[in-house]
Amino acid sequence: MTFLSRFLSRLAAPLLALPLLTVSPAQAQTALAANDVIREITDAVGLKARFELRATRDVDNAAAVVYNGKRFLLYNPDFLSSVNRAGHTDWAGISILAHEMGHHLNGHTLRAGGSQPADELEADEFSGFVLRKLGASLAQAQSAMATVPDDGGSATHPGRAPRLLAIGQGWQRANSQIVASARTAAPSAVPAVVAAASRPPQPVSTYDSTPVRLFPTVEADENAREMVAISQSNGEAVRLVGQLTFRNDPTRRYYLTNALKVVRVDDEDNAEVVGRITRTTNETFPYVLTDSQQRRLFITERGDVYDKEGQRVAKVHDPS
Repeated sequence: MTFLSRFLSRLAAPLLALPLLTVSPAQAQTALAANDVIREITDAVGLKARFELRATRDVDNAAAVVYNGKRFLLYNPDFLSSVNRAGHTDWAGISILAHEMGHHLNGHTLRAGGSQPADELEADEFSGFVLRKLGASLAQAQSAMATVPDDGGSATHPGRAPRLLAIGQGWQRANSQIVASARTAAPSAVPAVVAAASRPPQPVSTYDSTPVRLFPTVEADENAREMVAISQSNGEAVRLVGQLTFRNDPTRRYYLTNALKVVRVDDEDNAEVVGRITRTTNETFPYVLTDSQQRRLFITERGDVYDKEGQRVAKVHDPS
């Protein structure tokens, strides 16, 4: 069995210990990226990740397991890097994490008996569904599975052909939802009126609005937390209220200021304005980001950022 095809095999024996890896800076970045992927997947399906993500070399590939009553999603960062190289895209590794996450969210790990072909196909379909929600093409969603030699299947795992088909079915289901959503106006976001309420209902925010301080400032109250950077143009402190993370460059720091300007922050916390965000009248994309070259990106109410081709390219979230 080749190294790449080993991801088809699930963990067969209980793990006695689950140590964290001692990793290089590059591997640490992989671990951070994996956590971001899990967060984006749960955002896409509207669920919470009730399991612990852990990088470890105690597995050859990736596995969803339950140990001492606790759920884990284990992955080998070296394996994910190898899959991405073989598939010529980072979507390959994302699809594997989505597949294993599908086992947890579909309740497969709560049953005894180990892997079953039907469970694997269900997790494959979940992977295809999620990757389309995140902006992957069908070929990108199938990239990891396409690199695996077709061994005809086994008692626990189907062969390559039905698994590619299951990924495609999930992708097409999500694509149909996205197309249908684009054709209809979004429903009203006005909350329900609660009878006999003692006080008016407060608006619900998707993100924690507590400001976070990057470093202490003289003006800041001692009990407050805020994140600030130094403007390169005038040397004054700029308050940062949101962070913009691009999928193709997740390590570069972009932030949203309280003046709705987009700034790029360097390692010395100097901020350079590179764009601005304005409101629109479009219900699906109520905000638009325009950079210095007048290129535009479109932002949903939840902070998902799309380009003009409809691909999800970034996410606006709490500063960290």
